[in-house]
Amino acid sequence: MNNNIKGSLILFLTAIIWGISFVAQSVGMDYIGPATFMGIRTTMGGLVLLPFIFITDQKKKKQGTYVKTDMKKVLKGGSLCGVFLCCASVLQTYGLKYTTTAKSGFLTALYIIFVAVLGLFYGKKLNVKMALGIITSVVGMYFLCLFGAEVSFNVGDLLTVICAVFFAGQILCVDKFVREEVDCVKLSCTQFLVAGGLSLVLMALTETPDIKNIMSCSVALLYSGVMSCGVAYTLQVVGQKYAEPTTASIIMSFEAVFAAIAGWIILSEAMTLSQIGGCLLMFLAIVLVQLPSKK
Repeated sequence: MNNNIKGSLILFLTAIIWGISFVAQSVGMDYIGPATFMGIRTTMGGLVLLPFIFITDQKKKKQGTYVKTDMKKVLKGGSLCGVFLCCASVLQTYGLKYTTTAKSGFLTALYIIFVAVLGLFYGKKLNVKMALGIITSVVGMYFLCLFGAEVSFNVGDLLTVICAVFFAGQILCVDKFVREEVDCVKLSCTQFLVAGGLSLVLMALTETPDIKNIMSCSVALLYSGVMSCGVAYTLQVVGQKYAEPTTASIIMSFEAVFAAIAGWIILSEAMTLSQIGGCLLMFLAIVLVQLPSKK
């Protein structure tokens, strides 16, 4: 299988898991605060990877294929990614206090643009098909999230735009370290433990978690921790080994489409014609960036 297609399929699966996670997060927010939810789910995501790392390393040692991990790079890369992830998630959550979910979804997806722009400073090229993909995906996101709504700008929107910059930083940070052949799973595990630790500190400073409320949303936390963090973010790291960051950001933004579909199926939230049209435009964007380039 072509590496580009392989990476795209992995990232597409990532977007599906993240999209469903929006429903889990929505349910979880009814019981606990954002820092508590973020702290528990990301720490859980890191912890579930530890036995997988141990078993994999032992298996490689028995087969004679084990290569010693450069832990200095893993810790450096994972810590940077974890800081970006924590800042982005916290800003997004606090931004939701002042803006709508629809606007948050649209503004967060602006990381597609920020990845492309910031990538130029690191030697990442932007060709015509990628530029068309970015424009098409942003227009599609507008129809999915904002079409027909009254649009204004407030402090919550500003926080969400800044959050998109941090998400772009996380994507570019992952790209940098996977190109240096850092162990993907160990990088991902470190990322979660750092983000989780920072979130738990914020939880201790700003919230008073209640064990009964935590247990009441245990299913949502388990899905978000194991699937959204442990599985999906690790898939993101693996997928970005084979895909350019701009292409990766467009594919991963499809999480908004799956969030809308999951809300329709699970929460009975009806989809409008404009939202369906937005989904189709975003699908077109993914097709555009997958087209072969002319030599």
